[in-house]
Amino acid sequence: IAPCELARGLLRNGPGVLPGIDSRRPSCSRRQAPQAMSRREGRGHMSKTTLTISSKNYSSWSLRGWLLAKFAGLEFEEMITAPDDASARAELLLLSSSILVPCLRHEGATVWDTLAIAEYLNEIRPHAGLLPEDRLLRAHCRSICGEIHSGFATLRSSLPVNIKGHFPGFKSWSRAQADIDRVCAIWSDCLEKSGGPFLFGHRSMADAMYAPVVTRFVTYDVQLGPTLAAYAKRVLAIPDMQEWIEAARQEPSEIEELEVEY
Repeated sequence: IAPCELARGLLRNGPGVLPGIDSRRPSCSRRQAPQAMSRREGRGHMSKTTLTISSKNYSSWSLRGWLLAKFAGLEFEEMITAPDDASARAELLLLSSSILVPCLRHEGATVWDTLAIAEYLNEIRPHAGLLPEDRLLRAHCRSICGEIHSGFATLRSSLPVNIKGHFPGFKSWSRAQADIDRVCAIWSDCLEKSGGPFLFGHRSMADAMYAPVVTRFVTYDVQLGPTLAAYAKRVLAIPDMQEWIEAARQEPSEIEELEVEY
């Protein structure tokens, strides 16, 4: 079986259906907070920690924040923005001037922006391994996380996250291909230096930040060499990633603008 076929199978198949969700209204920023629905992550009592996210099928930023919290071992309650919320929709369509979801609320702190969440989680969970122990490796990890956080605009607009979608033979235009090539160079360099299985050996902040790119490559049939295809397969096989993918597959709503075959 070809590596891309294996990765595609992991993206399409996952564990069982997740629990239901009920309506709540979180407040996570200075502008009006999106209407949301919540789902408990624990049993028997309301969690003191919440993470506001949007669509699991379309939102790359929500996936990053959610994976970071999971990697850190932080128990939290999901607050899911309603599908028709105007602010959340604008962020998904890259029409918002800023990204306020995901938003983490923990012991009096309100933290939005995925890099801010990552650094906050590393501060409160220093032994979770979000950043490498070595100073030089930490600098490298932060640099590539910053690059995917602030760059690759053409990749985002040309290959939007759509976990349920699949477009075989998708043709990327030259500027998007340049972004793809840069991502592949980053992965190759990290895996060569660390020896794998993840970008810095053990699972880290970097793998969470690049996880949405892995789903893009599967959705749009981006061909990868054996080493990078194996890495993509490992990311998709992470249990937390499989949980997210299964929830994305269960989402009933669709955003028409993100369902177009370019």
